Amino acid sequence: MARSRSETTAGGAGVSKRVNDESALFDRVDAAIETVRPYIRSDGGDAWLIEVAPPVARVQMIGACGGCAMANATLKGAIEHAVRERCPEIERVEQI
Repeated sequence: MARSRSETTAGGAGVSKRVNDESALFDRVDAAIETVRPYIRSDGGDAWLIEVAPPVARVQMIGACGGCAMANATLKGAIEHAVRERCPEIERVEQI
């Protein structure tokens, strides 16, 4: 079950626990991205976490990063490295 920023918590004990676990993972991935945001913002860009669907996290590169030829290098070299280091259940980060 994927979790995106726009989802809300559903009712039911089993569903609630799963949503809470997914929320925690989403927040951990977002916190990992936050560690590299100063670097990304220094070049006039940013990265927004859009969705976490283990083993993949999807981000949107915006600002100067949106059209930059180096965006993929930033995504793989900085963002994916930070996320995988802090969230081993995420195997890759993709740009949408």
